[in-house]
Amino acid sequence: MGEVFRAGYTELGKLQKRRQESTDTAGETLMGDIESIERALDRARTTAITEMESRVPLLGTTASAGPFIGLFGTVWGIMNSFRNIGAKGAANLATVAPGIAEALVATAIGLMAAIPAVMAYNYLSRRIRVITSEMETFSSDFLNIVRRRFF
Repeated sequence: MGEVFRAGYTELGKLQKRRQESTDTAGETLMGDIESIERALDRARTTAITEMESRVPLLGTTASAGPFIGLFGTVWGIMNSFRNIGAKGAANLATVAPGIAEALVATAIGLMAAIPAVMAYNYLSRRIRVITSEMETFSSDFLNIVRRRFF
C-alpha cells in the first residue's frame, strides 16, 4: 500500500512542479495529468501484486505433488514387501513388515508436506486477493482526492 501511495504522490509532485512552470491550464492537460497519476498507481499496484504472487507457486506445487510422492513411496514399499515374499517363499510378518513400514513412512511424509502447503497456499492466496482489493480501493480514493484538491 505504501508503494502505491509513494508512486501516486511522486507523480503528483512531478505534475505540480510542471504545472507551476507551465502557463498552459487547458482541460486536456489536466486529464492527461490525472491519467498519468492513474498509470503510476496502476504500475505500482501491479508490481506489488506480482511480487506477492511470485512466492506462492512453490506452495501450490508442494501441495499438489506431496501426495503423489507419498503414493510413489507407498507403491515402492509394497513392491519391496512382495519382493521379500517372493524371495523367502513365505508371507509372514517378518517378511512383510519392513516394506509396509516404508510405505507408511513415505505416505506420512507426503501428507506432512502437502497439508501445511495447502493451508498456507489458501491463506496466502486469500490474503493477496484482499490486499489487491484494498490497493484498488486506495488508488480510487487517492485519485478522487487528487481530482478534488489539485485539479
